[in-house]
Amino acid sequence: MVKSYSLLIEHQCPQCGAPAILEETDHLFTCEFCRVKSYLMSGVFRYRLPHSAPKDKELIYFPYWRFKGMLFACVSNGIKNRIVDVSYRAIESAYFPISVGIRSQTLKLRFVDPDAEGRFLEPRVTFQEMVQIIENRFSLSLPKPIFYQSFIGETFSHIYSPFYVDKCLYDAILNMPVTPRRRDDLDLSGLQGDRPKWRIQFVPAQCPDCGWDLNGERDSLVLDCGNCHSMWQPNKGRFMKLPFGHIPVKETQIIYLPFWRIKAETSGIELDSYADLIRVANLPRVVKEEDGEKPFHFWSPAFKVRPDDFLRSCRNPTLFQFRGELLPDLPAMRRYPVTLSIMEAMKSLKLNLASFIKPQKTFFPKLREIDIRPKSFTLVYIPFNERGNELAQPQFRLIINKNTLKFAHFL
Repeated sequence: MVKSYSLLIEHQCPQCGAPAILEETDHLFTCEFCRVKSYLMSGVFRYRLPHSAPKDKELIYFPYWRFKGMLFACVSNGIKNRIVDVSYRAIESAYFPISVGIRSQTLKLRFVDPDAEGRFLEPRVTFQEMVQIIENRFSLSLPKPIFYQSFIGETFSHIYSPFYVDKCLYDAILNMPVTPRRRDDLDLSGLQGDRPKWRIQFVPAQCPDCGWDLNGERDSLVLDCGNCHSMWQPNKGRFMKLPFGHIPVKETQIIYLPFWRIKAETSGIELDSYADLIRVANLPRVVKEEDGEKPFHFWSPAFKVRPDDFLRSCRNPTLFQFRGELLPDLPAMRRYPVTLSIMEAMKSLKLNLASFIKPQKTFFPKLREIDIRPKSFTLVYIPFNERGNELAQPQFRLIINKNTLKFAHFL
């Protein structure tokens, strides 16, 4: 198993300029000095490593893809998984190291912005190409054939590592040659790059409806307004309102965990109603006429958790298909933050199907022919009973260890 870490980023409050240390998973930033709340939004976050190069050297920042997530693969003997945490060159080159190694976990990074001096090379390896490289690398240890693969809960960014040229190529972090001898064929003129123009976007964390401060944890992907009782998801520089609800209970030793309930259309397999689910999953019950009238929904956890727990947290609520009424309000008890986006949940639908479809030997070879198109979704808070070091949901026969939630912060 790959041990995963969060990057540490040095930054300043966009309001008062006070210094701050952020983690890679941080989204909601509250300044300790001016108390202003801001939300970090960006398509791809760009970080730069520190350097100790001589002042007269022109820095060359070489880009690397940083990728972290869970890889699932459907093979003949079931669903295999592993945690992936790697960096890889964003430009194919014979001169620069293939990865940044553990430097991104041991050194404090900074966001790339227009104030950064140096020549920042433009990435040439696309995200899709990088994902394919990672899939190919990790599929070598899997039994063949591989019927379907999917990354879930992925975090990706660019990390720029500093170099300079002094007869040969030097690592500007250690001030040591990248190669032990002079490279007569060293030619970097073909690599395009200039001063950076990117800037991280901080959006005021205020409710678009009433202007109240939005609430959430540092790593929350969904924020709530305590004044007008609404929920908001960041999207392309603004906040979008979310449909949500919770399952009410009378117990008091409760913590609510967030789940996505997704309505989808399928082709290649019939899965529109509860009757279809009974047949597809080969559930031990007789199909009744009213089962054909009950709509089918996929369920997915809206929080990151280890791969085995993630798959179980998708399968069990989907198989049990909650039929009660949702209260369209926030529960009064404690709530765990949303740390897995609806986009990632939608990517898990085919994997969810593969976890309960029977017989697997018959259906796994057909997975690539099955198409699942999400149509609508709701954020649902499900109550879990606290039992020592466990969280238990008896209706869905789901148990989650508290320690796995702590570990999930680094996924």
